[in-house]
Amino acid sequence: MIELLIVIALLGALAVGLLAALDPFEQLKKGTDTGIRNTVSEIHGSFIRYYAIKNEMPWGVSGAYAGLASSTGFSTFLSAVIGTGELKSDFFSLAGTQLERIYVNGTSDTLTVCFNPQSKSFRSDLNSKYTADGSADATCPNQASCYWCVK
Repeated sequence: MIELLIVIALLGALAVGLLAALDPFEQLKKGTDTGIRNTVSEIHGSFIRYYAIKNEMPWGVSGAYAGLASSTGFSTFLSAVIGTGELKSDFFSLAGTQLERIYVNGTSDTLTVCFNPQSKSFRSDLNSKYTADGSADATCPNQASCYWCVK
C-alpha cells in the first residue's frame, strides 16, 4: 500500500513538473501570435503587390496612413486591395479580431505592418525590435512594448 502511494506521489510530481514546463497559456499565446504574424505578412505582401500593379499605395500617391488595421479608414484600403484580387474576398471574416492588434504605417512608397506579440518566444524574436510605427527601439527585444514588424 505504501509503495502504491509513493508511485502515485511520484507520478503527480512529474505531472506538475511537466505542466509547468509546457505552460499551456504560453502555448496559446504563441499560437495566436503565429496567426497574427501570418496576417501581418499577408497584408504587407498584398499591399506591395497592389503597389506593383497600380504604382501607388491604396491611400494614393500623396497620402499616408498610420493606425490600426481594424479602423474604418483602413478597411477602405483593404477593400481596394481585395478588389484587385491580392487578398481573398473573405479576408475580413478570416482575419477577425486579429486586425485589432495590427498597426499599419505607410506613405506613398513605404509600408510597415506591425503587431505587439504576447508570447515570450515572439517577444524575444530578433524581429521584435520596433515601436508601433516601425522605428527601431534600442530597448527591444524582450519588452512588452516591442512590436514585430515587416517592412
